[in-house]
Amino acid sequence: MHKAGAFLLLLLLGLPCLLFAQEDSDPDIDIWDGYNTDLYTRGDQTFIISLGIGFPLAFVSTHAGSDGITSWRAGDLRPNKVEPPIGGTGALSYSYYFSSLFFLGGEVSLLFLPTLGDHVVYITSIGVRTGTQFVLGRFEFPISATLGITIQTHSALDSEKGYFGFYMKAGASAFFRATHEWSFGLSTNYCWYPQWIKNDPSKNVDGHFIDLLLCARYHF
Repeated sequence: MHKAGAFLLLLLLGLPCLLFAQEDSDPDIDIWDGYNTDLYTRGDQTFIISLGIGFPLAFVSTHAGSDGITSWRAGDLRPNKVEPPIGGTGALSYSYYFSSLFFLGGEVSLLFLPTLGDHVVYITSIGVRTGTQFVLGRFEFPISATLGITIQTHSALDSEKGYFGFYMKAGASAFFRATHEWSFGLSTNYCWYPQWIKNDPSKNVDGHFIDLLLCARYHF
């Protein structure tokens, strides 16, 4: 009985120390408070699903005899006129963080637009995506650049074969970190899709586009 009583007494005396040690090792820290450069570390990853609208700013031709501005018609790029249709766009993006301020990953995207010839232009792109990110509380602001390859086709049955080339994209986003796993926000990108015809440079056209997307980002 004396041994059991002594054991219970020691347990009661030691319990507050154990609770204090537990609280001290797991402090209640608000990781969203202020600017936090350590929220992302090497090995963190994100996956983004984006859906939105896209539209061309202009199609610029540099060959002689043109004032440099054309419009998009399936099989017919007419000078001196721009009539940008609004289309749809979507993307799947993956990022791997090497530090809190540098990420590298990839992107697959699709942009489709109606044309003046009542057809649809499809621009499918695969690229390497890199950038940096700034964090302020629950708000995160990635800035990215993408370089890759693109396949451009349209739905006209009597059209010529599609175009295969490269593209460049620069964008900025704003996300709200709703939970540790998910953030939601908006993204906008400037996209450059050149069509450079090796056998006939007079048909070269540079397509300049803007898109606006709703994004859901998963963190893991």
